[in-house]
Amino acid sequence: MAEMSSIRIGTHTDLGLLILRIASGLTMFLAHGLPKLTSFSERHATFADPIGLGPSVSLGLTVFAEVFCAIALTLGIFSRFSAAVLAFTMAVAVFIVHGADPFARQELALMYGAIYLALAITGPGKFALKK
Repeated sequence: MAEMSSIRIGTHTDLGLLILRIASGLTMFLAHGLPKLTSFSERHATFADPIGLGPSVSLGLTVFAEVFCAIALTLGIFSRFSAAVLAFTMAVAVFIVHGADPFARQELALMYGAIYLALAITGPGKFALKK
């Protein structure tokens, strides 16, 4: 009986991880990454430079995270790496870019960051293309 229970719990956990990956990956890609990618040429010279690499490099790294890592996380490819990159990107957004802003401006990045950190720790679950 205990074996049956652990199988069900494992499946539920894996399903929960799949839902988190899809929801957080797709919303990051569609709401944040894709607009930056499509307006890259207009934004590359004026994008924020929160860690001193230059606006073009900062935008390129942000697009890498919010587009390519978000897609990879959604699909379950290189999930831990992608989630860690996204968690780092959200940490930069919260603590550097919006560090002096009120909590309402930090809230979304904190929520995304918590999800990505959890996914980096747990991994993608069994419903992933490649762990």
